[in-house]
Amino acid sequence: MERLKNKIALITGAAQGIGLATAKLFAQEGAKVLLTDINIDKANSESKSLNKIYPDQTSALEHDVTNKQDWKHVIEFIENKFGGINILVNNAGIGSIGNVENESFEQWKKVHSVDLDSVFLGCKYAIPTIKKSKSGSIINVSSISGIIASHNMAAYNSAKAGVRHLSKSIALHCARDRNNIRCNSIHPAFIDTPILDELCKKIGHEAAIKKLSRQIPMGQIGEPNDVAYGILYLASDESKFMTGAEIIIDGGISAA
Repeated sequence: MERLKNKIALITGAAQGIGLATAKLFAQEGAKVLLTDINIDKANSESKSLNKIYPDQTSALEHDVTNKQDWKHVIEFIENKFGGINILVNNAGIGSIGNVENESFEQWKKVHSVDLDSVFLGCKYAIPTIKKSKSGSIINVSSISGIIASHNMAAYNSAKAGVRHLSKSIALHCARDRNNIRCNSIHPAFIDTPILDELCKKIGHEAAIKKLSRQIPMGQIGEPNDVAYGILYLASDESKFMTGAEIIIDGGISAA
């Protein structure tokens, strides 16, 4: 229960879904955790619930991941609150359904801003602080959509593929800098989180789950903890020789 003992972690988009599941695991494994989210009421509520189980181990902060001033404020906050940062989980993201012809340019830019630009900003502003701890791990949540494409997810495919390659560039930069910071990406397939809301609104939750499950060789979609345990591994010292790589958690879809 101490895989992250003495570690300090920042998780974006932590009010729900994969981010929240990861925050719970991190706290369970001994880390101090800052949950950030644009939905501060939900983030605060979840942090308070976690602190009842793990006293004083978590805090929450409102955070627009597309805003560089917010990033500067978040990094300053975690330094003052917990004394530094060892682990950055760039998890915040949005989905979008649309092919190259019917996707609007405005939505294209929004998806790239939230899903890709935020990862650039997070790494840019967190790395100088992580360096001070002499050891760190960055985990960027991409998607199986960043590896295999779909005809109707032009913006999402592009942004998540960008996260994958950006992660490799960051890994090589950190290795060259000898700062002992690792950077990897993680690639889930369909996970039962609010990112599926758009599809669920169109055809209903049960129908959406069945539709997506038929695309997975294992016959089911994933749960948030399926991804959170992968993130936990990358955050821990167990993966100390792993950088510039990716973990695929997709029920076999990329093997087909």
